[in-house]
Amino acid sequence: MKTRIKALREDHDLTQRQLSKLLHVSQVAYSYYELNKRNIPLELLAKLADYYGTSVDYLMYRTNQFKPYPKPIQENEKDVIFS
Repeated sequence: MKTRIKALREDHDLTQRQLSKLLHVSQVAYSYYELNKRNIPLELLAKLADYYGTSVDYLMYRTNQFKPYPKPIQENEKDVIFS
């Protein structure tokens, strides 16, 4: 089964080496993530989701919606909206 992280990497014409440098892991470790031989740590999964502009849920097949979730409103932004 082709993983979403592999499909996205290929769609963006990136190599495993380029993404492994972005994530600060070895190319072999990244390859294991794509092959489902090793679980991706949450921090790296979040970094990939941010890089591709999607959600962790999309990368994990929990949704088919590519568009990321809206960012939560910060406390200081609430003051501006409700004042």
